[in-house]
Amino acid sequence: MLYLVAYQYAKAGAKVLAVLDSAPFSAQCKALPALLGQPATLAKGIYYRAWLSAHGIPVHQGAQLTRIDGGKRVDGVQWQRNGKSGHLACDAVAFAHALRSETQLADLLGCEFAWSALNRAWLPTRDDCGRSSVSGIYLAGDGAGIMGADAAEMAGELAALGLLQDIGVVADTARTDTLKTALRRIERFRYGLETAFPFPEDWAATVADDTLVCRCEEVSAGEIRSAVQDGHWEINRVKAMCRVGMGRCQGRMCGLAAAEIIARESGRPVEHVGRLRGQAPIKPLPFGLGMQPMEKQSVETQP
Repeated sequence: MLYLVAYQYAKAGAKVLAVLDSAPFSAQCKALPALLGQPATLAKGIYYRAWLSAHGIPVHQGAQLTRIDGGKRVDGVQWQRNGKSGHLACDAVAFAHALRSETQLADLLGCEFAWSALNRAWLPTRDDCGRSSVSGIYLAGDGAGIMGADAAEMAGELAALGLLQDIGVVADTARTDTLKTALRRIERFRYGLETAFPFPEDWAATVADDTLVCRCEEVSAGEIRSAVQDGHWEINRVKAMCRVGMGRCQGRMCGLAAAEIIARESGRPVEHVGRLRGQAPIKPLPFGLGMQPMEKQSVETQP
């Protein structure tokens, strides 16, 4: 995704000055056997990387972003690579550490969760056909785990086949087996991606205290650390102390970063600090929407 985003911005006319990739080249070489399981997808990634280089956009591998400079807007970034510092004047920065699932609906439905080391996140449990721990609830797509658009479509079809089987309708077992095999192949590729682009586990240690972690409530990394130093290390308890994750996004933007900082500060594995509990409504809604009377709708029924 990193190279794809840079490629798309450049193709759209943006002046992309550089790509800072925290993953070392050695990690990508190590992941190659797993990535070869999806040769077409791998070829696209190689093409994007080659296109960037051909168009004069440098890719700095093994680089660690240390600071974003500016006042009311960005005017530069600083990073380190192989013990050397770098600086780049710019007016915008796109920064992320991989994609994350939106699991709030599964949480509100009472589904059980388990820690996924591959995704470095708490995800709802499900079987091969998407059956959750709650009877009648089937999970597929990014709400259950990041696997990509093709896998989401396959998982949705598998969930439909599982539902048909559960209500006594004869399902296509051959199609079910084909989908499961395809998803296992994509999962191996996903493992390869995580090997090629590992999460920088020392990231939280380098975040300055004045870094804004929760934009909704304007909570800094220092305030989160202060709550931990006061003896609070479970993420919902830290949320109650400093309001991190209590804003409109409900922690979708900051929750995982906050968990990493809490884990680092408390000396615990990140999976031990828990996960933010979902609250209804899942997405922000205008208050006036709930005050409007529901319009009566006529429903035509066929004989």
